Amino acid sequence: MNKLPDFPWDRLEPYKERAREHPGGMVDLSVGTPVDPVPPAVQEALARAADSPGYPLTHGTRELRAAAASWLLRRHGVGVDRADVLPLIGSKEFVAWLPTYLGATHVVFPELAYPTYDVGARLAGARGTAADGLLALGPERVDLVWVNSPSNPTGRVLPVEHLRKVVAWARERGAVVASDECYIELGWEEQPVSILHPDVCGGSHEGLLAVHSLSKRSNLAGYRAGFVTGDPLLVKRLLEIRKHGGMLMPAPVQAAMAAALDDDAHAEEQRARYAARRAKLRPALEKAGWQIEHSVAGLYLWATNGADCWEQVRQLAEIGILAAPGDFYGTAGSRHIRIALTATDERIDAAVTRLL
Repeated sequence: MNKLPDFPWDRLEPYKERAREHPGGMVDLSVGTPVDPVPPAVQEALARAADSPGYPLTHGTRELRAAAASWLLRRHGVGVDRADVLPLIGSKEFVAWLPTYLGATHVVFPELAYPTYDVGARLAGARGTAADGLLALGPERVDLVWVNSPSNPTGRVLPVEHLRKVVAWARERGAVVASDECYIELGWEEQPVSILHPDVCGGSHEGLLAVHSLSKRSNLAGYRAGFVTGDPLLVKRLLEIRKHGGMLMPAPVQAAMAAALDDDAHAEEQRARYAARRAKLRPALEKAGWQIEHSVAGLYLWATNGADCWEQVRQLAEIGILAAPGDFYGTAGSRHIRIALTATDERIDAAVTRLL
């Protein structure tokens, strides 16, 4: 196994302490953890399924898989068989372990990326390469390519034509493409498209996996509720591995997840909350001297005022706001910070007041 990096968030502690000294308390915009309530219908479904003494199904209930397949078709124009849906104990565990599941020796991920793509390669003892341009890799063997649209941290959306080229490149080389689509319902200026959409993949899911999470859509980060779907042969292989490994989503969470996927109303309400917070925070940052780049979708603002990212973190900590430094997501982020929209309306308003 390759040496794991130090856990990056520990490095924020001194800035967190400084931000806490502000008379109005800290406004934490660093970690994208949901703060709004779990929808009542989801809580009720969880409670109804609480008496679950037996082992849950690794493959998930028929109801859960049907709900996921229906949601993909209804919301994203993607048709999958419910047999090809596999529940996950949150998407992060799958991202971390997919290279190991596949026996990958070389994993490619974006230059600015969720750190767990790199961690997953290291856990598998694989080589990890940060590259946005796949052609630069030449004839090198690649086993797994991660794409992420909308991007964490930047909020960039990959166009259909770009995704088509990634799929074609990977298929020519026998590589798997895994698409992290956890923010797909949060398009603002641009609308994200799934790797499994017919316009991207030509109607075939061969060699493709799409990863989804209910953490942001439905405020279920605490439930650890996600799923993967795509290539039927790959999903079947992953199912067998997860059966052996005991990767079981608790039955009450399966029931709650099905209820969440069947209901679009609460997701629209949550989307409206994030849109309102974004509409306040973005202009305030711009007036305070930060430029927002990309950020056309997702839950983050990718910002820079030209200084080193840690200097920007310090500047905001002085007024009681905590941000994430861009170099958490790769060396290309050394002049940027990531600002999360996942704070209460009261805390967002406090941040706006301090910035202005």
